[in-house]
Amino acid sequence: MADMKLPKQSENYSEWYTQVIQRAELADYAPVRGCMVIRPYGWALWENIQKDLNKRFKATGHENAQFPLFIPMSFFEKEKEHVEGFSPELAVVTHGGGTELEEPLVVRPTSETVIGYMYSKWIQSWRDLPVLINQWANVVRWEMRTRLFLRTMEFFWQEGHTAHATAEEAEEETLKILDVYTTFAREIAAVPVIPGLKSNSEKFAGAVRSYSIEAMMGDTKALQAGTSHNLGQNFAKAFEIQFVDQNNEMQHCWTTSWGLSTRFIGAIIMTHGDDQGLILPPRLAPVQIVIVPIFKDDEEKARVMPAADALRDNLEAADLRVKVDDRDNLRPGFKFNEWELRGVPLRIEIGPRDVESGNVMTARRDIPGRDGKQVMPQANAAAWAVDLLETIQHALYQRALNFRDAHIYQPTNREEFLKALDDGWAYAWWCEDTACETEIKEQTKATTRCIPLDQPDGETGTCIHCGKPARRKVYIARAY
Repeated sequence: MADMKLPKQSENYSEWYTQVIQRAELADYAPVRGCMVIRPYGWALWENIQKDLNKRFKATGHENAQFPLFIPMSFFEKEKEHVEGFSPELAVVTHGGGTELEEPLVVRPTSETVIGYMYSKWIQSWRDLPVLINQWANVVRWEMRTRLFLRTMEFFWQEGHTAHATAEEAEEETLKILDVYTTFAREIAAVPVIPGLKSNSEKFAGAVRSYSIEAMMGDTKALQAGTSHNLGQNFAKAFEIQFVDQNNEMQHCWTTSWGLSTRFIGAIIMTHGDDQGLILPPRLAPVQIVIVPIFKDDEEKARVMPAADALRDNLEAADLRVKVDDRDNLRPGFKFNEWELRGVPLRIEIGPRDVESGNVMTARRDIPGRDGKQVMPQANAAAWAVDLLETIQHALYQRALNFRDAHIYQPTNREEFLKALDDGWAYAWWCEDTACETEIKEQTKATTRCIPLDQPDGETGTCIHCGKPARRKVYIARAY
């Protein structure tokens, strides 16, 4: 499979995406429609995402817990906007153990309701606040149109749920997590996301305000890569999450929720991948360096393998994730293609001549062909490998940033607006009227992505679609 060419991105981006996931062994289709099996290589990538985010969450005072997969249907009916927003996506259990259940159970699509119920039991006084809990879990949403990682009926994520004494603390938490997601995406995944506020029609069902990080994919479509919601007191009132404040008065809590899912793997694939396959950012790649020993016979193998193993030990001692591809039934060229397909950031080739010279040949995944190759000494390999991986990490971010910025336009009229949407994103003044937003979506199949937090100081304009006065600019794009 590795030496079969993928479809070109320019010819069939959708098919390229699907094939690269399967052939790089990130995931495969499950026997249940709309579900996927995440294979070990894909799960290792998700574990690295988990590891980094877990560290960030705990550094900001959050703790991990676990809540039930099944939620009583009556819980969803307590928050009207929430149940209306999720009703079409609910998977409902009506029978168990051969008998009909007294109350149907919803398979968790998100956990605000059951966590709200538990918080109402745990929170009594202002001394109990804030409550800062996160869980890593799977959720189920009955999607009609699915695509691996981007939109599946079952997916994996983290969902944070917090309770606070004041509206100001809840908003501070919401923006703090948005910043955590933004930093992770930019610095660890090398994905140059734009943080901002969602429109009222695009916000989470039951939230007062929703924020998101938006990323541009390699086909210029937008992807919502993470969300942070200020729920106000909506869920606190629905589930009676109350506390006695310092004035001995009863108050409702202010709550938040936020999440980033395996959809982010799709963001990494489509931000960095090329016609040869994946390109994984070094800070997340399951395998950062692959060593390919090159030999023709047993005599050469006996000389090369000890050097390859010693090189691996040297690199692993520097806490690098390294694999020696010692399969002797495959040609080196086949191995090169396979590891390029799988997106390993750095390849090291070592043969008999390299053993004698004390050098190795390196090949960067982000720079195909001869331009990405360099002879390096076996001595001090750990030092130059660390530097080279950092160089690759920053190069990937800069390339993605340059691509994004080259495809963001600031149209001033209808013709420029439509042209911008055909080649990327429009960054334009918008009146923030829901009816105008609906018209844009119906006429262009594009949606408002986010109202960026950074706005032109003191400026106002006219809506790019309807011409009404506008006080803020918004990103508008076709999206996944």
